[in-house]
Amino acid sequence: MTTANGAGDAERPPADLGACGTQGGQRRRVARVVLLDPQDRILLLHGFEPEDPGRTWWFTPGGGLEGEETWAEAALRELAEETGITDVDLGPVLWQRKCSFPFDGRRWDQDEWFYLARTRQTATVLTGLTELERRSVAGLRWWSSAALSATRETVYPTRLAELLRTLLDEGPPSTPIVLAPEIA
Repeated sequence: MTTANGAGDAERPPADLGACGTQGGQRRRVARVVLLDPQDRILLLHGFEPEDPGRTWWFTPGGGLEGEETWAEAALRELAEETGITDVDLGPVLWQRKCSFPFDGRRWDQDEWFYLARTRQTATVLTGLTELERRSVAGLRWWSSAALSATRETVYPTRLAELLRTLLDEGPPSTPIVLAPEIA
């Protein structure tokens, strides 16, 4: 079952916003998914810089809005493309952040919304990746909160372990939490 709480016209980006980059000073709008399985493990992708495969990090599934789709529609589409998971209960937006980072020879400036989602489907496939994702994603992993808190590997957003623990202890916030900007 796929549901989207609050998906509506208010989530649609203005027509002049592109899905990629920052042309004309506009930030890329990105929908991300904090996907939890029945054991409250979170699914993260393992990424790397295409020109420097030794520089790696973990991150939540998600990507840029396309055309007139809503944030929620983009979250579900990106999740299916990047993981093969389509049996999802999409919940509320948990967090919002602005970030800027160099990747694949350019700077990416993004506004990101992180949706809570639950699934019983834990098998994943990477067959729907874009060409850039095929050059920069090494795999996926389900992480327990304890394993995420203990890792010394780079994870984005940088406070994800703490945010996940709070989410599991207290439930979703009543309104999205605005995270501190992350500029690399």
